[in-house]
Amino acid sequence: MNGRLDLVCLGEAMVEFNQSRDDPTHYTAGFGGDTSNCAIAAARIGARSGYITQLGDDVFGQQLQALWCHEKVDVTGVRVLPGAETGVYFVTHGPQGHAFTYRRANSAASRMSPEDAGFAPCLQQIAQARALHVSGISQAISASARDTVFAALALARERGVHVSYDLNFRPRLWSVETARPVVERTVPLCDIFLPSVDEAELLAGTRGPEQALQWAHGLGAPTVLLKLGAEGCWVSHAGQVTRLPPHRVQPVDATGAGDCFAGCLLARLANGDDVVAAARAANVAAALSTLGVGAVAPLPTWPQVQAAMADRD
Repeated sequence: MNGRLDLVCLGEAMVEFNQSRDDPTHYTAGFGGDTSNCAIAAARIGARSGYITQLGDDVFGQQLQALWCHEKVDVTGVRVLPGAETGVYFVTHGPQGHAFTYRRANSAASRMSPEDAGFAPCLQQIAQARALHVSGISQAISASARDTVFAALALARERGVHVSYDLNFRPRLWSVETARPVVERTVPLCDIFLPSVDEAELLAGTRGPEQALQWAHGLGAPTVLLKLGAEGCWVSHAGQVTRLPPHRVQPVDATGAGDCFAGCLLARLANGDDVVAAARAANVAAALSTLGVGAVAPLPTWPQVQAAMADRD
C-alpha cells in the first residue's frame, strides 16, 4: 500500500470461536482482537488503515494475514515470531449476555517489546500514518506490550501523529490497582479518549455519564467519546457536550461493537468529518455490527451506514 495511512492500530489480533445460541456444542470460527477489529472496521468505511502486531508462526497467524489482505489493511507492521503461537478466544452466550474465555498467555503479540530489534521496524509504521489507535487491552496483555504502547505513543507525539485511546478495561486481564496508574499516564498523551460509562465506573468509581466525563477530562483528555452501549454516546469536545441517541436495532451479538465504533469514528475523521458527525456515523455503524455473529463478519461498509442513517432521518 503506497502513500500515507489514515490510521495504524497496534495490539493483539486473535482467532475467535463463537458459540452457537442454538447448539452450545457448535462454535463458528472467526477473528477478533479489539485493535484489529478497529483497523478492519475503518477500512470497510473507506480509510487507509494498517496494523502493527506480532503473530505466531502457525495456521492462525496465516489466516489473520489472509484476512487483512482481503480487507485491504496494510500489514507492513506485522511480524511473524518463530516458535510463538497466535492467541485464540471463545465467546459463549447466556442470560447475562456474551462472555469471553481467552487462550493468549505468552502469545506472540504479548511478547512485543520496543527493545526487540526485530520488532522495532514495525513501530516505524506509526510515522507513516495520520493517526495511531491503541487500547487498554494492548497494555494489559503483558508488561512488554505495555512498554510497546508507550513507545508507540512517544513516537506518535514526536511525529505529530494524532492518538486515539480506547480504554477497553478488562478486569480479567489486569486489576484496577494495576490498570489505573497506566491509564492515568496514557490519557494525557492522547487526542481522543474512548471510555465506556461502565468502564469508568469500574476503574474510577464514577457514577453516571457526567462524572465519567469529568474524570476523563480531569486526566487530561481533550476530546472524550463516552460510550453508553445501547443508549448511544456522548461527545465532549471544546467545552461542548453533545448527546447522541442510539440507533435502535435488535442485536444478535454485540462482540466488537465498541471496536467498530472506534474504527468508523477514525475513518470519518480522516475523511474530514467533525467529531460530532463522525461519532453520529460511528453510533450507527456500531449498532449495525451487532446484527450478525462475531467481531469481524458483521462490520458494515460505508454505503450500509449511509443507508441506515438515511432511513433513520
